[in-house]
Amino acid sequence: QLQLVESGGGLVQPGGSLRLSCAAPGFTLDYYTVAWFRQAPGKEREGVSCIAVSTGRTNYADSVKDRFTISRDNAKKTVYLQMGSLKPEDTARYYCAALHGSYSCSGYVTYEYERWGQGTQVTVSS
Repeated sequence: QLQLVESGGGLVQPGGSLRLSCAAPGFTLDYYTVAWFRQAPGKEREGVSCIAVSTGRTNYADSVKDRFTISRDNAKKTVYLQMGSLKPEDTARYYCAALHGSYSCSGYVTYEYERWGQGTQVTVSS
């Protein structure tokens, strides 16, 4: 299996937290630049965050900066998105994507990702 598998979504109240996971069970994630995207109903897909390969360099959308943290555990073949201070406008289906190679993440929304997951739903509501 060469696809990504997301998990960790769910229903959370405003102000709450969730941690999403992006696993790569069929391949080594070490040499992939990984990003998170989200898409809400009726809206275009939006880049959320990116993490580079070796430097761990990260990038975030302005809308999530200082609230979300991306990290990776190569030994576990997993990239995480820790989401805090969640708002109703964060409600969306979240997808992770991977691109083989070392990229800076500065233009991550334009990269042509090779692998995608099926997504995990995040709903922020009281």
